[in-house]
Amino acid sequence: MLYEQWKENALRNSGTIALRCLATGRQWTFGELATEAESLPRTTEPCVFPTGRSADFILETLRGWRDQRTVCPLEDGTNRPELHDLPSEIKHIKMTSGTSGASRLVAFTEAQLAADARNIVETMHLSRESPNLAAVSLAHSYGYSNLVLPLLLYGVPLVIASSPLPDSVRRALAVDSNWTIPAVPALWQAWFSADVISRGIRMALSAGAPLPIALEQEIHEKFSLKIHNFLGSSECGGIAFDRTHTPRTDASLVGTALEHVKVTTTADARICVESAAVASTYWPTPEAALGQGRFKLNDYGEIRNTGIHLSGRVGDQINIAGRKLSPEKIERALLRYPNLRECLVFGIPSDNAERNEEIVAVIVGQPGDIPALRQHLHRLLPAWSIPKHWFFVDSLNPNTRGKTSRTDWRTRFLSTRNRQRGS
Repeated sequence: MLYEQWKENALRNSGTIALRCLATGRQWTFGELATEAESLPRTTEPCVFPTGRSADFILETLRGWRDQRTVCPLEDGTNRPELHDLPSEIKHIKMTSGTSGASRLVAFTEAQLAADARNIVETMHLSRESPNLAAVSLAHSYGYSNLVLPLLLYGVPLVIASSPLPDSVRRALAVDSNWTIPAVPALWQAWFSADVISRGIRMALSAGAPLPIALEQEIHEKFSLKIHNFLGSSECGGIAFDRTHTPRTDASLVGTALEHVKVTTTADARICVESAAVASTYWPTPEAALGQGRFKLNDYGEIRNTGIHLSGRVGDQINIAGRKLSPEKIERALLRYPNLRECLVFGIPSDNAERNEEIVAVIVGQPGDIPALRQHLHRLLPAWSIPKHWFFVDSLNPNTRGKTSRTDWRTRFLSTRNRQRGS
C-alpha cells in the first residue's frame, strides 16, 4: 500500500526536486529517488532500521516498504529492539519518548501510518510549493509524520539541514523561501535568540513540549510569523493543531482536532483520541489505553469552544496535604513573570509527613529575586501552592524531541541538595 502510493507520487512528480541534503550538497528528483530505491539490494531481514539525518534514511524506508518489511526508525546510538513474531499486518514500529516511564514499542499497520500523513497534510495544507526543512530528527514520530511521510506519499519536497544549530539553519533558509518548518520550542528559542528566523517561512510548527506564550508573541511581533502549536503522540500521530493566525493568550490551549480526528474527554478528565491513525497496540504487551482506533492519553484536559486545553499529566500531580495540584498551573503562572522564559515544577517528598510533598521550581537563569517571584505567584495562586524550593540552572536541557523529564530533574535536585547537606 505505502510503496504503491510512493510510486504513484514519484511518477506524477518525476522531474521535480524531491530531496536535498545540505551537508553533502546532493539532490534528487522524485524520479531519481525512485530509481535509486528500486536499485537497492533486497533485504532478507524481517525489519529495517532507518537512522541518521541523510538521504540514506529515506532510501532505507523505501527499501522496507518495497520489500514488505517492518520499518523501525531509530536515533543514532539507539539499540535495535527485539522484534520477533510480529503480526504480518504490522509494518511500522515507533519507540515512545519514555518521558512518562520506560520507552515502549508502538505497532502500526500501513493504513494507520497513511492515515496520519493524510490528517496532517489536509489540516496544515502542506503542499509541493512549500518545502519542508528538516531540523528535527527524522526518526521521531513528529519528524517521520511531518517530514518523511509528506515527502513520500504527497510529494512535499524535503530539505535536510546540516544540523539544527543556528548557523546551519541560517544557511538553509538562504537556499529557498516559502518554507514549512516543524521544530520544538527549544529550537525556536535558540533561533530567535540568534536572529536566524527570516520572513521566508510560510508555516512554523512547534511540538514536543509546551510553547511559551512570550516566545510565540515576540516572534510574531518581530517577524509577523505565527508559530502554530501542534500536539501529537507516538501512539496516534497528530492530534491537535492551532489553526489561528495570531499568538495564543492561553498557554493551556493546544489547538483544535486535526481533520479526521475526534478528541473527547473521559470521565476522569483524560484526553481521548479516536482516528484511523491510532496504532494497533503496544508491542509485545498490549494495554487497554491503546487499540481499536482509540487512545487514552496520560494528559488531563478539557474541550472548550476555543479548542483543546491541557491541564496536566497523570503522575505529575503534586500532593500538598491531600490537595492535588498540577505543576503546569504553577509553570504557567511563573511564565507570566517579566523576562522569565523557562521553568519546570515538580514535587518532592516532604520532611513534614502531613504535607505529603513540597514544591520545587526550577528556573532558567541566574539566582534571582525569590521574594519578587513569590509575590508574583501570590497574586495568581493560593498560598499553599507557592514553591518552597527554588533551583536556578543554565538550561533545562530538553532532549532532541524537545521534551524535559520531571523525573530526571527531581533526581538532579535531590542529589544536589543531598550534596549540600553533606549526606
